Amino acid sequence: MSTFRAHIKMVAVAALAAAVLALITPPWAPSMAEDRSPVINVPNSDPAMAAAIAKARATLPAFWASYEAPKGSETGHSLKVRFPTRKNDGEHIWMAEVKKLGNGRYSARFANQPRDLPGKHAGDLVEFAEADISDWMFMGNGKIVGGETIRPLLKSMPKADADALRARMETP
Repeated sequence: MSTFRAHIKMVAVAALAAAVLALITPPWAPSMAEDRSPVINVPNSDPAMAAAIAKARATLPAFWASYEAPKGSETGHSLKVRFPTRKNDGEHIWMAEVKKLGNGRYSARFANQPRDLPGKHAGDLVEFAEADISDWMFMGNGKIVGGETIRPLLKSMPKADADALRARMETP
């Protein structure tokens, strides 16, 4: 099982610079102590995001197959997980260093600084249920595999950032 050193962030998703850095360095490392990447807020009623989450959940078996027996080029397995909040219907955030605990439970570390989870910080180890998973991704042959919830956000990003991120995705 691999350890993924982070990705993008969510209440929606972070910009390209954070994503590329996160693929290389844990966000809780001293060099990334201050998280400045922008967040794109998406209403829970957004049909494109709802479809992306549904597709990610439907293809979760592909993630687990690679997680259990990764090919040499497959690394950085990460899940996006929804955590309940008081302010809204939840915060979706990428999780690194995913571990199966059994009985549909998992543990992982926050890959980014949570925005609406008081007392929680990037790098904190937390547990969650399979039902809370809203997306998945890993790196395969240098490309982002999965990451369905990234796609609806590309239209909200600066064109140069969106184009650069599309180029890093296995299926843009």
